[in-house]
Amino acid sequence: MVSKQAFGKTQDGTAVDIFTLTNSNGLEVRAITYGGIIVSLRTPDRNGKLEDIVLGFDKLDGYLGKHPYFGAIIGRYGNRIGNAKFALDGVEYKLAANNGPNALHGGLKGFDKAVWKAQSFENDKGVGVVFTHTSPDGEEGYPGNLSAKVTYTLTNQNELIFDYEATTDKPSPINLTQHTYFNLAGAGKGDVLGHEVMLNADSFTPVDKNLIPTGEIRKVAGTPLDFTKPTAIGARINQDDEQLKLAGGYDHNFVINRKGEGLALAARVYEPTSGRVLEVSTTQPGVQFYTGNFLDGTLTGKGGRAIQKRSGFCLETQHFPDSPNKPEFPSTILRPGETFRSETVLKFSVQEP
Repeated sequence: MVSKQAFGKTQDGTAVDIFTLTNSNGLEVRAITYGGIIVSLRTPDRNGKLEDIVLGFDKLDGYLGKHPYFGAIIGRYGNRIGNAKFALDGVEYKLAANNGPNALHGGLKGFDKAVWKAQSFENDKGVGVVFTHTSPDGEEGYPGNLSAKVTYTLTNQNELIFDYEATTDKPSPINLTQHTYFNLAGAGKGDVLGHEVMLNADSFTPVDKNLIPTGEIRKVAGTPLDFTKPTAIGARINQDDEQLKLAGGYDHNFVINRKGEGLALAARVYEPTSGRVLEVSTTQPGVQFYTGNFLDGTLTGKGGRAIQKRSGFCLETQHFPDSPNKPEFPSTILRPGETFRSETVLKFSVQEP
């Protein structure tokens, strides 16, 4: 089932709608046209009790204010571009430096702050909503008129599927992702340090003091970034390790182990108290594992509760950060006549203790 309601207006009076997607098992996803933001995601625990497992706000006002990209579609370029500039075909492009010296998540007004056009659908696969948005040539410093389409599908197999597409009329970098913060115990139910994480990644891209990849692809073996076997987030997060200190915890791009193209498992997360399990598969080469290190209790979230440090984690499927300045990384350049496509699948289940 899919329904649509009004959810308020932006400061300039643009109407924002909310779509509620419900599958045959009672899973419920609510997403708004502002930023394509997932404002709630209700899944059952091992006793069948439904609970909202994503961080965010009760009303639109919270999302219109300053917040760390809760639930949003990120573009044109997810993650960081070093020194807020890149060169393409001999031309240098300057971007807004909105993260120290870096450009982060598309700039001052990225896709997370756009009001997307939206159309709901129901088909044999499930129910969903198609979000579309066009970013004009030069917006946030990026070249080309870029048309993006992001489809959210909730299946009766308890999967939430993100399908991304984009075209451009000038060569431009693109790195679309989704920035939902999860707490599988339930939003507002403490920190995520007890969640057990497995990342299907033998390597990661280490960062410098500005959290820009150095260009090295380093093995995780023997480091606190080794999640090849299920490990509690909190088990090593405070170890005396240069990479953890630079990021204040985990905020790193992991190189997904893959055999050929198509979907590959990126991560599996298990929360022992609720039994909830989240599996993430993607066609992308990387996943940014972020443990909410910059959350600090100053934002008031759902139910009037302060959003505390490490009370949520993100698994942002992506191409690697700073790829436009790192020719050794997989290319993120989209050219006229090409179509960018990627897919990420979130599968929800439960596990007995």
